Formats: sequence, C-alpha cells, structure tokens
Amino acid sequence: MLKRDKYGYISSSMRLRQMLSVLRKYDAVRGMNPVRMRLILEALGPTFVKLGQVISMRPDFLPNEYIYELSKLRTRANPLPFEVIKEVIEKEYAQKWSNVFKQIDENALGSASIAQVHRAVLKTGEKVVIKVQRPGIYDIMTQDIMLLKRTVALLQIFSKSRDVVDFTAVVDEMWTITKQEMDFMMEADHIDEFRHLNSDDTHVECPHVYRKLTTARILVMEYVDGIRIDEIDKLKQAGYNVETLGRNLAKNYIKQIIKDGYFHADPHSGNVWVRDGKIVWLDLGMMGRLSQQERNALKKAIYALVHNDTFSMKSAILSLGIPKGRIDHIKLYEDIDTLMLRYSDLRFEELNLGRLSHDIIAVLRRHNMGIIPGLSMFARGIMTIDGIMQITCPNINFVDILKERMQSDFSKDFNWHNELKKMRQEGYSLLYRSMQLPEQISDMIKMTMSGQTKVNLDLTGSEEPLKRIDKMINKLIIGIISSALLLGSSIICTTNMTPKFLEIPFLGILGYLAALILCARLLISIWRHR
Repeated sequence: MLKRDKYGYISSSMRLRQMLSVLRKYDAVRGMNPVRMRLILEALGPTFVKLGQVISMRPDFLPNEYIYELSKLRTRANPLPFEVIKEVIEKEYAQKWSNVFKQIDENALGSASIAQVHRAVLKTGEKVVIKVQRPGIYDIMTQDIMLLKRTVALLQIFSKSRDVVDFTAVVDEMWTITKQEMDFMMEADHIDEFRHLNSDDTHVECPHVYRKLTTARILVMEYVDGIRIDEIDKLKQAGYNVETLGRNLAKNYIKQIIKDGYFHADPHSGNVWVRDGKIVWLDLGMMGRLSQQERNALKKAIYALVHNDTFSMKSAILSLGIPKGRIDHIKLYEDIDTLMLRYSDLRFEELNLGRLSHDIIAVLRRHNMGIIPGLSMFARGIMTIDGIMQITCPNINFVDILKERMQSDFSKDFNWHNELKKMRQEGYSLLYRSMQLPEQISDMIKMTMSGQTKVNLDLTGSEEPLKRIDKMINKLIIGIISSALLLGSSIICTTNMTPKFLEIPFLGILGYLAALILCARLLISIWRHR
C-alpha cells in the first residue's frame, strides 16, 4: 500500500513506482489501443489527463481514433473533505472563512483534478460558487512534468526519427495551459475579456467574478442557476425553444472565431448552460486565440474550397502551417488537388468544418509543417459545438449559419469605391512593371553574354537518390574505419606495448572491440535495408 499524505497525494518518492504499476496493470508493454491509452492516462492522474486533453487538440500527433477517445477525458476526481477546503480558504484569506462567507455548502458541486467547486452565500446574501484549488496539486504536477521531460529526453536519444511532432513542445504546451488554469486570476481575466467582447450579444453571458474575493487559488463567481444545453426535456418543460437556443449558440461561437479570434477551447455541454433564455458560458480557463492573419487564412480556405481554387487553398494552408524544413511545392499542389477533389461534389451546406480542419492538418503534417495551436483548438471546438447542435437542433446546419455570417461580413466589407481604387493602383503597378520589362531583358542578355548569368535548378525527385548515395558513403566510411582499427590493433598486438591484459596490449583489445561494434552496426544496417 502506497503511503499518502493528508490530502490523498502520494509522496514524491513513491510517484515513479506508482506510474510503473499502472503501466503493468494495463499491460502497456503488449501494445496500445485508444481505450487502453485513455484508461492509463486517467489512472496516472491529473498531469497525464491534462496531457491527453492537449494531445486530443493536436490531430497532427495521433491517428483520429486516438484523438476521438482522448477527447472523452474529463478531469474528474474524488472530492476532498470539507475540512481541507476550509483550511485552504482560511490560509488564502488569512482569516476565518465565516468572516467572508455567510454559508458554504459542505457537499462539493463539482470536483476535478485541479480544483473543487462549492456553493456558498456571501455576507450580503448573494449566491456564489467558490472554486478552490486542491492543495499540493502544483507540486505533484511539477514532479510529473519533470519525469515526463526526462522520459522524452531518453526517447530522443534512442530514437533516430525527427518527425514534425515535437513531443517536448507538446509537454511544454500542456504545462503552459495547466499553469494558466491553476492561476485563477488569469481565469478571471479570461472571463472579463470574454464578457467585454460579447457585451453586444443579448443572447450570451458568462458569470460575474467577485474580484475582491478572487486570488490565484480561489475564484469566486456568481452562482448560475440554469439548465445544461443538452438537457432537452428540462429546457422544453421550462418553455424554451430549443432550436432557437442552438442557433444562438452556433452564431455566437462563429462570432467568437471569425470576429473576435478569442473562443472557448473546451465547449462541451457541461460548460454551456441556459439561464433566462441566454446561453451562459462556464469554465473559461482554457481559451483559444486566432490572429487576424489566421482567421483570414481559414476564411480563404473555405472560399477556395467552394470555388475549387487550388492556388488560394495552397496560400491558406501555408499561412496555417509552420515550416520545419524544405517544402516540395509540386507534391503540395498534388495533395491539395486530392483534397479539393474529395470535396468537389459537396454542397456548401454539407461541408464538415471539423473534418476539413483535420484534412488540412493532415496535409501540413505530410509536408513537414507544424500546426499553430489555434487551428487544432478550432478543429476540436467546431466538432464539439456541431455535436451539441445535432442534439439540440438537428434540423439546423452549423455550416449554414457560418455561410450566413461570411456573406454578411463580405457585404459589410465590400465597398465599390475602395474596390475601384484598388483596381486603379494594381493597374498602375502592372503598367509600371511592364514598362520595365525591355530594360530587364536587355540586362539579362548582357549578363549572359559576359558569362555572369547564374541558373538555379531544383531537380524534383532527386532527394531519394541523394539520400541513398549519402547512406552508401556513410557505410563505406564505417567499413574503412573498421578495417583501419582491425589492422592497427593487429599491429599493436605484435608489440610489447603496456598495459596488457592476458598478455595482449590493452589498446589492441580496445581497437578490436571498437571495430567489432562498428561492424555489427554496419551489418544490422545492411540487414534492415536489404
């Protein structure tokens, strides 16, 4: 039995042993499948659950079946005793909890791996919820991160592959997100920013934050007495038009992405409630951001798909990726043509944005390009909202609402005066460059006649033969070095050089061993590529 402290956490000296026992319990050495991976992550605790959640937002990291299964991860946890919660509150406020709150419900409203939520009543009589961070959670997650990074470092030493996916970057991203979620002052900032950006939407709201009572480890918000968006029967009994609620939800989420570039990154049904006919967004600890350039690239990709414009789609995909090396543009065009062909028979209303995002991410991955975090969060968020709409209002298409929004934006942004001015500027620029062509051609002819012209050739398909030649040269060099070691060691063994081992010069033995290792590596390499 592993020793635990008063908060239920395992001591640091036992953590590694517990992790190994979990892997043994689920027989991880016999292979992995999506369900087994999810169960292992849940059993390993909050750090690994959070890692799984971050990976589920990175379709470039694992196959779709794993991404789908990991998206089910929720940071549920057994509730802590109320005495522990009171202790944290009093330590944070440096006074008795009864001096701040009139009443606190001892039964937890919700309990996750990072925090626990309780109903409470302020001295003024206002109903609130208190989100209290679990004591010691930062330390145990820091310890897990340290173990993870050591494991990743070992994997990088023994692995020869250098894929687009950087697991160290994924761990760092997860730790950055987790630290933000553990800083409740930052979550309060997220809530205030979200409220400000959505202040003009009469169908949406989020809880009010009591700033004077909020600290880095305690968040006090108004109590939302509402109904979850997926509780259809309760919504209908309360007199709500469920389809109207679903349409308002979709409109607001599209507005968050296209207009604000600041959107809820985990919009599952537990975080979307209805109160007084309004959509109430909860748990704003994890938010996604898209720059204006990234938003324009997403819109360009949709327009390109509708108009079958391969060139515009390529431009959009390059804007959404982070190049990690040389890009084969001809192969990229071929993959984009295949992508366009897949959607060519679809009407706009039939477009699945989540699927399109995953397909774009797959193209980026094949061409050695990293993924901007906002794109993977966008893909997950869109698929989650679409799933909610299929429950609440299956007759309303999410993409139809997106189409309405994009058409409205185009109408607002389009201005005949500005378009004519732009055409005049582009026409003048084209005329000016055309007038320079004779001079440029004359310069080119002069440089050619004087032998100064340089031509850069990009030989498509030459990479693989060059790689093979490079491997052959490497093997040849290893063979020469091994032969030199064997010959040199044999000469040394005929001398009386000291020190000796079993009457054989020690330096000669080392030479033989080195030659043997090199030869073994060379033979293994030849056998693998035979």
